[in-house]
Amino acid sequence: MEEGRRAILQESNRMLSKLQLLSVFFADEVIFATFLRTQVIHQLFEKNEELDINKLELFHLQFTASLIDLLRKIKKSNEQKVLLMMEEVRINQEMIEKVRESGFSEKAYHLEMQRQSLKVKRSLQQLFRVLSEDSTEYPFSKNINSFSSRFASGHYYTIDAALLALLTTYDVSEIYTNAHAIIQKKLMGLLCKHEFEVVFFCGLASGSAVMEVYKIKDTNILFVFYPARNLFLLCDTVEVDHIMKTATIEKTNNIVQDLLNKNDRLNSSISVARIAIPLEIKQLISDHYKKISDIDFLQSMRDFDTQMNILKTMISTKII
Repeated sequence: MEEGRRAILQESNRMLSKLQLLSVFFADEVIFATFLRTQVIHQLFEKNEELDINKLELFHLQFTASLIDLLRKIKKSNEQKVLLMMEEVRINQEMIEKVRESGFSEKAYHLEMQRQSLKVKRSLQQLFRVLSEDSTEYPFSKNINSFSSRFASGHYYTIDAALLALLTTYDVSEIYTNAHAIIQKKLMGLLCKHEFEVVFFCGLASGSAVMEVYKIKDTNILFVFYPARNLFLLCDTVEVDHIMKTATIEKTNNIVQDLLNKNDRLNSSISVARIAIPLEIKQLISDHYKKISDIDFLQSMRDFDTQMNILKTMISTKII
């Protein structure tokens, strides 16, 4: 008999240790109060040998074990959610680093604008020559498309597909064309008149499509260069001004800041998500605490059968 009593008390202590760890993990007042009350019940049986020790074993079987299983399931579910959130933080951080690595300073952008303007000037001069000579020579400067590849993200104005189509529409009777390029006749005449002196004005982007807008130096004449088709067309100054006033530029700095803010929110949520307990289960635990706090609980041990069934139902529920 003494051996049986000792074994039940040892198992009760193990139950208490498990419940204590879970109460510390969740840092919930009701769970901690439940642990303290369970400890009182244990001590009551431990110090009063005349009490039926089997009732302590029954109490743990009907209540404590089910509560521990329920809390462990919640803990595991929360940990899975936290892992997903931490993975999102990691992916966001990788994106931040990539954006920062690929980002270019405004100083570098303006320096490359000058180089790109020179490349386009030389390409247009070469295009004029090959068209005049009816040559098949490729007229474009080396890496003429690298500028847009490097700077479109973070520096080009966003436009819709309809506007892109409008800016690249032309009358075939008004253009010069060969195997390598298409250029508006009127534009070529203006370029010749101004000795092909051009400056980069702005960039436009629509999805993956990009377009560069240039200005003939010392004039208000604008034209577009559409690299996908090596197309040069005059464009409406008013239209471009409107684009620059109303369109948006997705700045690299904005992308980074948005991701940093998102990670801050996720990190704040992680600490909460780790110990979150559904309201329905909180209420159930609170009801159980009230039940075992009843001074006459030993006389109503059979009532725990119902409570145990509710707990076990919660363990298999989708609430968690």
